[in-house]
Amino acid sequence: MNFFFYGTLCHAPLRELVMARVGQGVDAVLRDHAVQWAQDGAYPVVRAVEGSDACGILLRDVTGAEAERLDFYEGGFGYSPREVKVLAEGQEVLARVYFPDRKTGPSGAPWNLADWVARYGPAAVATAADFMALMGRVSAAEVAARYGAMLVRGASTVRAQGPQKASLRRQARPDDIKVVARDLPYAGFFSVEEWQVGWRQFDGGMNAPVMRAVFVSCDAVTVLPYDPVRDRVLLIEQFRAGPMARGDVGAWLLEAVAGRIDPGETPEEAARREAVEEAGLTLGTLLPVAEYYPSPGILTEFLYSYVGLADLPDGVAGVFGQEEEAEDIRGHLIGFERMMDLVASGEIANSPLILTALWLQRERGRIRAAALSNPVSRRND
Repeated sequence: MNFFFYGTLCHAPLRELVMARVGQGVDAVLRDHAVQWAQDGAYPVVRAVEGSDACGILLRDVTGAEAERLDFYEGGFGYSPREVKVLAEGQEVLARVYFPDRKTGPSGAPWNLADWVARYGPAAVATAADFMALMGRVSAAEVAARYGAMLVRGASTVRAQGPQKASLRRQARPDDIKVVARDLPYAGFFSVEEWQVGWRQFDGGMNAPVMRAVFVSCDAVTVLPYDPVRDRVLLIEQFRAGPMARGDVGAWLLEAVAGRIDPGETPEEAARREAVEEAGLTLGTLLPVAEYYPSPGILTEFLYSYVGLADLPDGVAGVFGQEEEAEDIRGHLIGFERMMDLVASGEIANSPLILTALWLQRERGRIRAAALSNPVSRRND
């Protein structure tokens, strides 16, 4: 079979994971069609446009097994193959092309593979491995329903593969961990995974594989808005399911602004976006506090915490949140010393805010001195 790809499957690393081989394609075009960015996501949409050419690649001699893998991957997103003629190497060739089953609004902006690869490619490739591992176990539609959460996890995996910081701890090698099996007993917005895994002991040997259950969540940011001139902070308060499930009737917590890092987003971009969504604030300079695992024995979550310099006049606190996410978030504008009293009393009872407050306590004099001499830093830069 011949297949024509016009979108993300033109990216060879992604295609290799989906098909289980790369395959050498040739340049081809689908006449009277155009490929554009979708309005509701970071992916391409193909649509009929007379006089336009949708550029892509033609892959010949695709086997039945490879076609099944392609159908699983594309079918989950609501795409079905149709046979159409494409132009390749000066000849018209009949090829299977995936078209959306439903109408997805294009943005009108031409889609560009290089731009997609630069922003989303690594996360999409990391996610494709998890996606295809579920083939034959669950339906493509079930996998696609979780794809947003899976893509966030893929982006977290990419960030985790940065350089090791190991001046005291073990400098890990590729053969230090041996994964025997990995199961997915639960998958929703979050997921739980069970790993049969062995690892290098400090005496140099490998232990017998054991089972470890892991709660899989994504990389996230926290940011504490701080006005160094007025010496005040903005805290948010919201209902939290964790304390509720523990049996805590005080399930409304005081926190820093926080949220997950979306695919294609940097931690800094996520912090600024969340400040607008949860507190209606445009932040100025972001000051890095720490990057850390809050509970590494059971969670994959990795946090990037910041202090965000901001202009916080009277009346800036309000009620915010994204309605579609059932967020009901109240802001509290308080002085720095009041925040530290709440840390001491235990009313502030979550680790990212406690850590950030103690960091700010240490750095506050320096930050205030710099801001008083240069108040522009509180504004969005």
